[in-house]
Parts: sequence; structure tokens; C-alpha cells
Amino acid sequence: MPTSQPTFVVEADGGSRGNPGPAGYGAVVLDPVTGEPLAEAAEYIGVATNNVAEYKGLIAGLKAARALDPAAPVHVRMDSKLVVEQMSGRWKIKHPDMKPLAAEAARILPASQVTYEWIPREKNKHADRLANEAMDAGKRGKQWQPSSSTAALDASAARSAAASSVAAIVEPSGTPGDAAAGAARARAALAGGRAPVTSTLTAEDSATTGVGGTETESAGWGSSADLGAPTTFVLLRHGETALTPSKRFSGSGGTDPELSAIGRRQADAVAASLAARGTIQEIVSSPLRRCRETAGAVAARLGLEVVVEEGLRETNFGAWEGMSFAEVRESYPDDLSAWLASPAVAPTGGGESFATVGRRVSAARDRLLERYRGRTVLLVTHVTPVKELVRLALGAPQESLFRMELSAASLSVVAYYADGNASLRLLNETSQLR
Repeated sequence: MPTSQPTFVVEADGGSRGNPGPAGYGAVVLDPVTGEPLAEAAEYIGVATNNVAEYKGLIAGLKAARALDPAAPVHVRMDSKLVVEQMSGRWKIKHPDMKPLAAEAARILPASQVTYEWIPREKNKHADRLANEAMDAGKRGKQWQPSSSTAALDASAARSAAASSVAAIVEPSGTPGDAAAGAARARAALAGGRAPVTSTLTAEDSATTGVGGTETESAGWGSSADLGAPTTFVLLRHGETALTPSKRFSGSGGTDPELSAIGRRQADAVAASLAARGTIQEIVSSPLRRCRETAGAVAARLGLEVVVEEGLRETNFGAWEGMSFAEVRESYPDDLSAWLASPAVAPTGGGESFATVGRRVSAARDRLLERYRGRTVLLVTHVTPVKELVRLALGAPQESLFRMELSAASLSVVAYYADGNASLRLLNETSQLR
């Protein structure tokens, strides 16, 4: 049904250069029909985390909307999955720093008056620019000041884009969702990009950025302008366990070892590196302990939840579990030779063949691609699943598994496009450990 008050669109963002580090936020209130900026807010907040800055941006945006019209419905659009899911009530708020900020945001307007939508970072450029302007000003020891000429230019371009097809932008029903779609179309026209048909996120609407944090298509783990944003899997092998240095078979049929002290330090180093890059949106882990511990270190740093995927567990090496290669060669020479000669041969004692593991990993890949379409997902897993995902992306034979080096706590990256093609972007990166 039509609303008696206009619906404001609030876009908010926050950033931290270091996480924690120098931080700032930005927020803009948009007219849902024209896309015109009605109010802007930005502030340097000192040393803080990304999540704190994101919440500060939300609070500033809601306050700005309330100042314009305290009775108007508000549709919030943010690229922080954490804030959107927590404020929508779908995720629990566990971190003590987040609870008071979420409570403050909830008090600004009645819950029935505010709706939330996750958008990819590429669609949140206005608020992102404001946050970076605030951080730049803070670095110079100054307060952020709005740029009136930039705001006027943005508003003029948005009005021009909207005026050409207002009827196609806003549906007759005038519902909050339709108004948000209208604003999205105006902003897309302003950016020269492709506007979504509705306010519902699709694979074509979403976009990811490089692991280095850039938003260019040619740098980092980026997107394709022709095929839309890829689904990007950042593949992380778990940190070391007590079995890793001696290269012992350690699969899903053994003792399920925990991370060693070195492995925990590696997990923390990867977590810090990924937090600084800021592009991970979801975390999925093998069910085995060493992966869950590695994923947990990253999740704690990024403020994300860990989802367990059974298909990402390591090969079951049967009777070879815990043995070194030399020990297996001595005890099971014929079985080892047969295993090395054919991916269809399983290790002694009820293990899994690489052919079996390949089918399992392929099925898990398909499930995850469907679930996280257009997202950048950290998959914390093991040597064989990572190699299988790389092999499948390249269309290589399973014999190629024996020709890849994969270090503990290393990163590899595969991007999957809408036409079914995959692109190997990175293999066995260990610079984050240095």
C-alpha cells in the first residue's frame, strides 16, 4: 500500500586502516525517487575496528534521516553483512563492543520503520567515499567537511538520470521496496552501470573487490564487467599441526589433531592479513578441528560466523593415517605404488581414493556456489580439497594433484563466472605469514 511519508534510503559505510587502526565512517540519506543526496555525515573516530566504524556510520545515517522527517520509513543499505544481519535480527550480537552500538542504532527509530538490505561494496561508493574522506581528514588532524560542489554534481547527475525514465524506475505501488529499487536505478545510471530490476540482490547485481582492497576490475581478485561479479573462493589451507612438519598423512580418518603453537600463530597472521584487505564476506570451514580453529581465528578478527561444510574435509587415508611417506612405502609398498599410479585406488584399510574425494569436493563446490552467488568466500580446508578445486578450475587431470605444492596456511584463489568458466587467480600464496 502507498505510504503517507516519503521513504528515505540511507547508505552507510565504515572503515579502519589496520583493523583496528585509524577509522572513520560515512553516511548519506538519498531521495528514493531521484537518488539525490538529502544529507551527508562523516567523521574520523580515532583508532577502532571496521565493525565499530560500520555501526557508527549506521547510527549517523539513521540520525540524519530522523532529522529530515522522524516519521518517514527508512531503508538502510550497507555492505557490512554483519551489521545488516544483526540489525535485522537474524544473527546474534556476541561481541561486547557491538552490543551498545546496536542498541543505540535500534533506539533512533522504531523497528517497524526501518528495513535493512545488504549491497555489494561497489554499490556503496558514496558512503565509502565519505568514510575515506573522514579518515583522510583525521590523518591531517582536521575534521571532515562536506564538498558542496561534489554533492551538487552528484545530485544533478542523479536527477538527470532519473528524469529520463521515472515511470520505469518507481512502480505505481510506491512501496518502500519499490522506492529503494528506484534509488538503485538512479545511482546505477549515475555510475554508468547496470541497474537491478528489483531491490532483491542477484548474482548480476553483486560485485566483489580484490583481496588488496581495490575496486578496479584489473587488480586483485576482481570482477568481470561483461559477466557480472564472480563468486570468489579464497582457499586457505589450515595452519600447522604436530603432524605437518614431518609430512605425515593426516586426513579425516585419523586423530583430528589441533593446531600447534606455530599453527595458531599462522592462523593469527592470516587473520590480520585478511582483515587488512577487507574483502572476505563469508567463512566456510571443513569440520575437522585444525580447520575450525584456523577459521575461528579469522572469524574473530572479521566479526563473521563460520559455516561448516562436510564436503571440505580431507581425504580419509585409512591405515596410513599418522604415517610418513617413507613408513607407508616400507609397510605397504605395493599399495602405495598402485595409489600413486591411479586416482581410483584408495589407501589401505578403507581409505578414500582421490576420485572419490574429487566427486565429494565437486558437489560441495556446487552447493557453495549456489549458496554464495556473487560473494567472496573464505574456504578453510585441507591440501586435497584445495588442489581438487584448483584442478577442477583448470580442467586438469587428477594426476596433477601430485604436481602442486601447498604450504600450511597458504592462500589460493579461484573465481567462478556466470557462464560457468572459472579463473585461477592465485596459488600457494604465503606472503601473509611473513
